[in-house]
Amino acid sequence: MSRFHRRAFLHASGLALAAAATGRVWAAPPETPRMRTRPIPSTQEALPVIGMGTWQTFDVGPGAEARAPLEEVLRTFVALGGTLVDSSPMYGHSEEVVGTLAEKTGLQPKLFLATKVWTSGKAEGVRQMEDSLRKLRTQRVDLMEVHNLVDAGTHLDTLRAWKEKGRVRYVGVTHYTASAHDAVAKLLQSRPVDFVQINYSVGEREAEQRLLSVAQERGVAVIANRPFAGGGLLQRLKRKPLPPWAAELDCDSWAQLLLKFVISHPAVTCAIPATSKPSHLRDNMKAGLGRLPDETLRARIAAEAA
Repeated sequence: MSRFHRRAFLHASGLALAAAATGRVWAAPPETPRMRTRPIPSTQEALPVIGMGTWQTFDVGPGAEARAPLEEVLRTFVALGGTLVDSSPMYGHSEEVVGTLAEKTGLQPKLFLATKVWTSGKAEGVRQMEDSLRKLRTQRVDLMEVHNLVDAGTHLDTLRAWKEKGRVRYVGVTHYTASAHDAVAKLLQSRPVDFVQINYSVGEREAEQRLLSVAQERGVAVIANRPFAGGGLLQRLKRKPLPPWAAELDCDSWAQLLLKFVISHPAVTCAIPATSKPSHLRDNMKAGLGRLPDETLRARIAAEAA
């Protein structure tokens, strides 16, 4: 029995004995709901279904006032069961902010850090990836993705060697527009990668036409970026009442309902909404709890959000 479980067992036993001595009925405290996970196909490692993006939200300067809410966001994210934090050299200061806060809070060992290479040429790609690891304060990154397929062949060759040396755990490719889905699908069919990150939401469903099925067939984990279609969906729905049947899915906000639409697709491993507000982070994380929609309820979500 582990130290944690032994301590929990002794605590529960003590409560039970105390209850018996006073003649009261003792009931075990309810367990905290756990974040839903999905397996990464290439390894079966469990990954929480709600991650966090950092585009714009973590691109702040060194001032304590600007970084304080982000520190709270990161602490809350981990406390609520999140692990995957996604960044890129394209995102301004985001990598450096994530690395600094992860080190300051001592949370880095609990994070699944993902970033990208976004340049052309082997030497420049290596330089950029080394710089990303330095900013993230780590010697090894969990996932390195080729951003928007820029010089993908060159960087995937480099990353194959990095993976063999243990510099990266997983390798992937990304894009954020539907116009690139055919190119992404062709790459998945021709090169071995662990992850693909693409845009997918109620408002951007083009990935359902081919790309998600290709990812499933190839055993590639899918990270869904833009799960709120860049914020446009939430902006449009903020004045629309949440349908009463949302309670059937344990949802009390549009954000949760939209995220559950995304993560309920069988090909999707994780969604990465971005936020700099702790209250929004807590709302998003609830989407990883409770029931998921079946095909009938997915259709109702799409119809209500249209």
